[in-house]
Amino acid sequence: MHPDDIAQLVTVGSPAVSPDGATVAFVVTTLDLERNDYRSAIWMAPADGSARPTRFTAGEQRDENPCWAPDGHRLAFTSKREAGNDKHSTLHLAPVAVGGEVVTLTTRNEGIGALSWSPDGNYLAFASRVRDERYESDDPKRQPPRRIERLRSKLNAEGFISDRPRHIFVVAADGLASPVQLTDGPFEHDSPSWSPDSTQIVFSGARHENFDLEPADDLFVVDRRGGELRRVTDTTLSFTHPSWSPQGTSIATLVGPARSYPRNHQVEVVDLASGERRLLTEKLERTCAPYPGVRSPVWDGNAIVFSVEDRGNVHVYRVGADGSAPPELVVGGERQVTGYDVRAGTLAFTATTPTTLAELFVANGEERRLTRLTDAFHERVSSLPTERFVAPTDDGEEVDAWIVRPADFDASARYPLLLTIHGGPWTQFGNKWFDEVQLYASAGYVVVYANPRGSSGRHDAWGRAIRGPVTDDDPGTGWGGVDYTDLLAVVDTAIARYPFVDPDRLGVLGGSYGGYMTSWMIGHDHRFKAALSERAVNNLLSLEWTSDIAGFFRFEFGTDQLEHPEEYIRMSPITYARDIATPVLIVHSEDDLRCPIEQGEQLFIALRMMGKPVEFVRFPGENHELSRSGSPIHRIQRANIVLEWFDRHLKPAAPSAHQPSKRASKGTKPRKVAP
Repeated sequence: MHPDDIAQLVTVGSPAVSPDGATVAFVVTTLDLERNDYRSAIWMAPADGSARPTRFTAGEQRDENPCWAPDGHRLAFTSKREAGNDKHSTLHLAPVAVGGEVVTLTTRNEGIGALSWSPDGNYLAFASRVRDERYESDDPKRQPPRRIERLRSKLNAEGFISDRPRHIFVVAADGLASPVQLTDGPFEHDSPSWSPDSTQIVFSGARHENFDLEPADDLFVVDRRGGELRRVTDTTLSFTHPSWSPQGTSIATLVGPARSYPRNHQVEVVDLASGERRLLTEKLERTCAPYPGVRSPVWDGNAIVFSVEDRGNVHVYRVGADGSAPPELVVGGERQVTGYDVRAGTLAFTATTPTTLAELFVANGEERRLTRLTDAFHERVSSLPTERFVAPTDDGEEVDAWIVRPADFDASARYPLLLTIHGGPWTQFGNKWFDEVQLYASAGYVVVYANPRGSSGRHDAWGRAIRGPVTDDDPGTGWGGVDYTDLLAVVDTAIARYPFVDPDRLGVLGGSYGGYMTSWMIGHDHRFKAALSERAVNNLLSLEWTSDIAGFFRFEFGTDQLEHPEEYIRMSPITYARDIATPVLIVHSEDDLRCPIEQGEQLFIALRMMGKPVEFVRFPGENHELSRSGSPIHRIQRANIVLEWFDRHLKPAAPSAHQPSKRASKGTKPRKVAP
C-alpha cells in the first residue's frame, strides 16, 4: 500500500436487517479526492445471497443510518444533500421495492442520528442538537458571548456544545408535521428506543444536578407526545444504549463506570416495574462496548445479542434475558465485527481481518459472505499478513502483540522496526485491517503493535493497572508505568524472536495516548532512532484545563490536578524533555479539542530551546480524527510526511520515494515548523 491508495479505501458498515429477515441494508463509504470529502450510499443485499447487492441511494453526499419501517416497505435514512452546504442534515423516507417518492421528513441545521421506528410504523424518533438563539446570526462577530457554567462545554469534531445540547425528537412518518422535541435543558440525550405499544420512548441522558462534576447517565421514559420524564435508573453508573424488550416489561442497556475509570461495560436488563437489575455478562470479563462500533443490544425473542472485545478481536454473543445461562458465542474468529443487526432469525454483520477490509456477512446456521465491494481495492493493493505473538513481562504477565513483515520480505535481510502504539489508552489493537500498518510495512518496515496494560479487551484489572498510585480505589502505576515496560517487553521479544529485526534501527510512533507514550518512551529510553509523536498528550497538568474532557482524568488517576499536581507533572512527558535525544516529529491538528495543539507546541518549544532534533507539522482545519476521518488530501499528505521522516532517519542510505503526489498536494497544506 502507498499513500495515494488511501483515496481508494472502501468502508462497508451499519448493517440493518429488514423485519422479515430477507434483506440487509448497509452503508458503503468512499473517498472523493476531487471534492476532498467522503461519499456514502445506502446499499441493499438479499440475505440468502440469491442476487448481487445493489445501490439504493445515489450517495452524492453522505447517506447514512438506514432504519427499516416495521412493515418492511419503507426505509428511513439520513443525508447531507444540499450541495455546497454541509451544515444542513435531512431525514428521508424511501419506498422499498414499490413505487413512490422519497419523502423528506425534516431538514435541520445540525446532524441527525440514532433513528428508531415506532412499532406501529407511524413515527420516527431521533436525536439532534438544538442551537441556542445566539446562533440566529451566522456572523460570529455579531453573536453574543457564550456563558459557560459547566465542564464539557465543547466536544472534539463538534465544537461548542454547551449552547447546542443534543435532544430527542419524534416526527410523524407521513411527513405532514414538524418534529416534536421531547427533551429540553442543557443536557445531552441519546439512543431513543420505543415501547412495543408505540406510546413511550426510553433514552439515555445525564440530567442530574452537577452532571458535569458527578458524571453518570440515566435511562428516562417519556410519552411520545412529550410531557414529564420518568427516571428509571439511580444515577450511580452510566446506563447507555437502551433497547426496549418485545414484551414491554424491561429494558436492555449497557452499563459502565461513572466515576472510577476504566471498567468493562456490561449488558444489564432493568425491570420497569420494580427497578430490579440483572447483570448478564459479568462472567465474560470483557467489555461489551467495543470502540468504535458500540450500539444498543438487540433483542432476539427472549435473548439479547451484543458484541464483545476479546484480546484483539470483536465477537458477537447471545444471552438469555433471564440470565439463567452464560452468554453464547455467535460470531467468533480472528477478526473484528464492526457492526451487526438481527431480525427474524437473520444475523447480519460487517467484519474485518488484518488482511481484508470490512465486508457484509450473514449467519443463519452457516455463515455467508454477501458483498465483495472491497475486492477491487485488494486486487490493486496487496495486504501483508499479520502474525500474533505474546511478549512475557518481568512480573509474569503476557502482552498480546502482532508483527507484520515488510513487502518483498527476505529472511536473510535485516529491516528497521516501527513500534506503533494505540490511543485511549482504553482501546485495543488487533485483528482488523489497518491502513497505517499496511503503509509502513509496504514501505519496507517491520511493524509491531500491541495491547499493553491499560488497554481494553481483557479483564478489568488489565485496564486498571495504570490508574494513579495515590488513589484508594485500585491504585496502579499511573501512565508511563507498566504500560511502558510492557511495550519495551514487546520490542525486546520481537528482537529476540525475529532475526530479521535490526535492533539498531528502531522507530516509535503513536497518536493521542499513543503520542503520549511515544513522547514518554523517548524521554526514558534511547534505543529509538526516530519518533513520531502525534496529537499527543505531553502535559497532563495543562490538558486538564484545555481539553474538551477537562476534569475527566481525576476518574482515571483517582485524584485531581488541584489536590495532587505533582502526580500530573510526574506522569507528563514534558517533565522529561531534557532527557530526550531521539529525533522527534510532532504532528498535530490545529482544531484538535481532545488534545489541543498547545500540547504539541509545548514539546516543540522545549526541545527547540534545548537545540534538540525536532520538527513540528501542523494541519489546519483538522481535529483529533485526522488520521482516521480527516480530509482525504490531508490524510495522504500526512502519510507521505510520516514515511519521509522515518526513511530519513532509519534508512539514511536510500533516498525517499515517498513524495506527495500532485493530486494529493492540492488544497491547504500542513504548516511545517522546523529549525
